[in-house]
Amino acid sequence: MNDDTATRHGAYEISADPARIDAARVHHWLSTDAYWALGRTREKQDAAIAGSLNFGAYAADSGEQVAYARVVTDRTTFAWLCDVYVDPAARGTGLGTALVTAVRDHLEPLGLRRVLLATADAHGVYEKVGFKPLESPGKWMAFGSQ
Repeated sequence: MNDDTATRHGAYEISADPARIDAARVHHWLSTDAYWALGRTREKQDAAIAGSLNFGAYAADSGEQVAYARVVTDRTTFAWLCDVYVDPAARGTGLGTALVTAVRDHLEPLGLRRVLLATADAHGVYEKVGFKPLESPGKWMAFGSQ
């Protein structure tokens, strides 16, 4: 799914065009500043980008990427929203909420049964967009490190 159309949020443009992603910048952000991805290699990050739907937010005046999110999905029943990151200089503007809203709206026509995410510290951002805690967390299991 490629989306050449962009939405606006103040001085920012949000796009799902994968050609606009600044992979080096995304890798730097995540591998050095995101608690869930510290130390992630560039090779792993590039592979994650290649296998996902990617969303970026860009300064409308310069085109510089200021935020990122990616979605792992089968495009039919399920999606996992992950690697949501807003550059510190762009935080506090509502851009994180706008980015997640754009992701949600982009996925809506797919008719997915469930979109999941995990967060240690941004529950309020996701609640504004309609995410809520799992009703039956006891049903869910995970394989691998937690």
